[in-house]
Amino acid sequence: MDGDQIASLRPALAAHLAQFRHCFKRQETFEHLLQYVPGLMSDLDRKSVEPIALGAAVPPRTLQEFLSHLSWDHMRAEATLQRLVADRPVRGLRIAVVDASGYPKSGDKTPGVQRQWCGQLGKTDNCVVGQHLLFTDNDPANPFSCMLCSDLFLPESWSNDRDRCGKARIPEALVHRPKWRIAIEQIERATAQGVKFDWVTFDEDYGNVPAFWYELDRLGLHAIGEVRANFYCWPRRPACASLQAAHASKRVDNVCTYSPVFTKQPWTRMKVKDMTRGPCLWEIKAARVHLVEHEGKGGYKPRPTDRKYWLIVARNPTTKEIKYFVSNAPASTDLQPMLAAAFSRWHVEKWFERAKQEVGLDAFEVRTYRSLIRHWLCAMIAMHFLAEQTTRLRGEKSADHLRAGDAGDQRHGGKVPEHAMEVVV
Repeated sequence: MDGDQIASLRPALAAHLAQFRHCFKRQETFEHLLQYVPGLMSDLDRKSVEPIALGAAVPPRTLQEFLSHLSWDHMRAEATLQRLVADRPVRGLRIAVVDASGYPKSGDKTPGVQRQWCGQLGKTDNCVVGQHLLFTDNDPANPFSCMLCSDLFLPESWSNDRDRCGKARIPEALVHRPKWRIAIEQIERATAQGVKFDWVTFDEDYGNVPAFWYELDRLGLHAIGEVRANFYCWPRRPACASLQAAHASKRVDNVCTYSPVFTKQPWTRMKVKDMTRGPCLWEIKAARVHLVEHEGKGGYKPRPTDRKYWLIVARNPTTKEIKYFVSNAPASTDLQPMLAAAFSRWHVEKWFERAKQEVGLDAFEVRTYRSLIRHWLCAMIAMHFLAEQTTRLRGEKSADHLRAGDAGDQRHGGKVPEHAMEVVV
């Protein structure tokens, strides 16, 4: 955003940030939030602490201490953000999107940095990985999306080196946890603040972990997630407990190709979402299966779950791409909203893209854990404000522009076109 756009929104932004005042003991510290968040939203080429501080005419050291040392409750601020989302009017499906994002970094001082998979680069490289939880209403005409949680994924090499953790001021209680475990904790934090989810969705990195499904079951959440072709299940309960091939669990790609529960049903064409070039159609087959769980703490001893889950194979009739999904929804669930939730993951990809471009989500140049978490939180607060303003402006355009008699707006049916939206956000 340029200076004029920020100035026009400044009163609304001040009112928005005032909702977080109770998280700060001192007014002087709160005023740093009033400097840092607009700086993240500005048109600075680099949105790290020093350029933001110079743009706000304050010493860089001041904002460095705001992130790293000054007393304010960033976890309380995160909970406040979640309550703001929880209090919004319900529109469409309430979907939680679980995802991780890599942030390329050089050096070895940034908390959690090491050579690991970086989705942004599409390869293994030196980066920091964050585990994130997004809320979206998946509204086709006027979508609202907001990040609810952002946590550091701490690699085992860091977790096992407590001296290194100490230098980065990583709390002793913070140890390595798999991404799916962090995701469960994030969902619990958000729901504790009143956020409701109709669906939880995720990619195969999470879907391929049976324990993740069982934790979602424990929380009573309906979920649909992609799984890899080598995910195992039983199309029907085996006759006996045996490791012999006839009784063993099967790969989902083989189940969908050879099992009678799939071969005896036709493909059903279904619209999963609307796109600018028309509806996105996929061909679907679905059946109920048993997942694999293991007896006891030792040994393998696989056995089928008592509970049945949906196994869905989706085929793109144009590209011939195949996707496999699992869901813990009841047998009576309509497949249409289930698939709509499954294909809503693009919202998190768009959010990351915009957050990195618009509010410097990846522009952190910090060496302490608290600074990293607070930077991510401030970026989330900025993006929440922009999302609320964009949703409001979209709604005003769709309601008013036809009456205003502007030919350009009439061509879009009174709605803000996507390319114009990029100017707003």
